Amino acid sequence: MQYPFDDTPGAGEVKQVAPGVGWVRMPLPFVLNHINLWTLDDGDALAVVDTGFGIDPVRDNWNAILDRDRRPLSRIVVTHSHPDHLGLASWLAERDGAPVQMTQGEFLNGHTIWNQIAGNAVDEMVAHFAAHGLDPARQGALRDRGNSYRHGVPALPTSYQRIFDGDVLRIGAHDWRVIVGYGHSPEHASLYCEALGVLISGDMLLPRISTNVSVYALTPDDDLLGWFLESLNRFKDLPDDTLVLPSHGHPFRGIRARIEQLNVHHRERCDALLDEIKTPHSAGELLSTLFPRELDTHQVMFAMGEAIAHLNYLVARGEVRKVGDRTGIIRFEKSA
Repeated sequence: MQYPFDDTPGAGEVKQVAPGVGWVRMPLPFVLNHINLWTLDDGDALAVVDTGFGIDPVRDNWNAILDRDRRPLSRIVVTHSHPDHLGLASWLAERDGAPVQMTQGEFLNGHTIWNQIAGNAVDEMVAHFAAHGLDPARQGALRDRGNSYRHGVPALPTSYQRIFDGDVLRIGAHDWRVIVGYGHSPEHASLYCEALGVLISGDMLLPRISTNVSVYALTPDDDLLGWFLESLNRFKDLPDDTLVLPSHGHPFRGIRARIEQLNVHHRERCDALLDEIKTPHSAGELLSTLFPRELDTHQVMFAMGEAIAHLNYLVARGEVRKVGDRTGIIRFEKSA
């Protein structure tokens, strides 16, 4: 893998990474402390891809960037519904009157989490994790935190322009093809420009950390990790020297090498779980196997979801099976 840029854009700055493509870096209030956003020249206007977490420093940075550029926003493309991507879409749309473009799955998912319906309520998440053996103290911390989604997404767009897998978005002088992936979120949209040799990968392909793949109460038995790994194969056909613009970390080249690393990583995680479940274990009991470090409450949510995703993956492939006991806790053991 190659990293063509040594430095990152400062607060309120735009760094050009390809003709008409700008890199913006915004803060996040977590251990993962940044997100990369992208600007695209659109003739006499400017398009943006993803919007950042809904906090004042991000708004201030956007105001500085857009006031300096002076072009109006033509559109706001949102890769997926997580707060660091969708957070300020409504605010930016109102600021310039620009439409929001995203897949239907992501638009609806954002609304169900924001409004705490359809299996996406905090109490349902906590009950789901409790059934998988999360200890009471961590359950309480997640419940007390409440609907954290609204912290990062103060308001949601009430309308949008729907995009589909395979759509081609003409932005300025270039065509961008939509590539939908699954597992990290319901219908994550990446954008590929063949003419520029650029892939805006969102969270589907990250250079140094592995994308979180979590199973929550809404789809408790789905094989999201399997879907995610299969989605990565859709990027293998792109030229290997494609410049990948990820949501976290540095832009890089070397798609196939990174996909192989991720396949190996997840297989290693699965093998580590198999070593532990010679006797039945719950996902809660296996957290330290996958994450042998101290986790804050935000990280516990992702860790539990990811542990369940790996166990569901093994169930789907017949390597383990679910077993129950009188306590009602879901546990997993190796298949005979």
